[in-house]
Amino acid sequence: MDWIRGEKLGHGSFATVSLAMSSGRSCILPPLMAVKSCEFSLSNSLMREKLILDELKDCPEIIQCFGETFSFENGEKLYNILLEYAPGGDLSENLKNFGDRRLPEFEVRRYTKALLKGLNYIHKFGYVHCDIKLQNILLGENGAVKIADFGLAKRVGASERAGSGCELRGTPLYMSPEMVAGGDQGPPADIWALGCVVAEMYGGSPAWRCSDVAGLLMRIGVGEELPEIPGDLSSDGTDFLSRCFVKDPSKRWTAEMLLDHPFICDQDFEDERLKDQKEYSPRCPFDFPDWVSCSITSLPSPEYSTESRPWSISPAERLRGIVSGQSQSHGWPVSDDWVTVRTE
Repeated sequence: MDWIRGEKLGHGSFATVSLAMSSGRSCILPPLMAVKSCEFSLSNSLMREKLILDELKDCPEIIQCFGETFSFENGEKLYNILLEYAPGGDLSENLKNFGDRRLPEFEVRRYTKALLKGLNYIHKFGYVHCDIKLQNILLGENGAVKIADFGLAKRVGASERAGSGCELRGTPLYMSPEMVAGGDQGPPADIWALGCVVAEMYGGSPAWRCSDVAGLLMRIGVGEELPEIPGDLSSDGTDFLSRCFVKDPSKRWTAEMLLDHPFICDQDFEDERLKDQKEYSPRCPFDFPDWVSCSITSLPSPEYSTESRPWSISPAERLRGIVSGQSQSHGWPVSDDWVTVRTE
């Protein structure tokens, strides 16, 4: 599987994403791709992400994986997965093209319907994405929506390793109450995050207005406060978000139920979109926000164990134990050099 590494597009805590071009000798690879790479010694998580993408390969709303390779670069052995390149960038970047950073409601509805199709597919296969946010929603050819970055995804009901303590998966602004307060993260958590995405797309700012991580987690996990719903959203849109922002995950609507909601059903979004199509300049398909994905792990305590119920201590006590500091934003260098990759 021959390809050439191009400029670096971004990086996370352990992996980097670069532009990649097929060398021309492969008939199974597209001419342009994105390659996600990490050191071989740290590749377990990336290998797991590749296996998940392989299972979900038949869904057009999920970024496609074309395979895996090992490469030797600058004396290091790297593990790489070759991904579909999304020339339209991510939704966070696209919001910046609008003066008030708000998308028209028609576009919000179109993106939401596509996201729900992808989430419904993910959940039916028994997975939870765990990190739905604007930066992980990419736009492919002709504005097609693609859910990306399955680095935090997990099987529904999968328990954490014994002794690992309580873990928060995802990005604080999009975390569900049950995740923050009890560590439970099933399909309803993705629906809560979807609601935050919809509110942000239409409102132009995050559904939670809070700059302090500890304070934000307390507001999400304790009490009855809900994310802010834009005041000028249509009645259908307001009702849609009210089905997402339900504190009790067992009463929150599923992706399958939401696909029949009046906010998105019975609409031919493709025909309407073509009537009012706007031109978008290609931009980086992977962007890492000020709120980075993270795993916040508390030290095991006698009051809590992975064997006990997550509600065995109060949410306030748990939050004080897991809040350890603020996440940091990361910049990344850009190189115009192309590197021929030797693979095995």
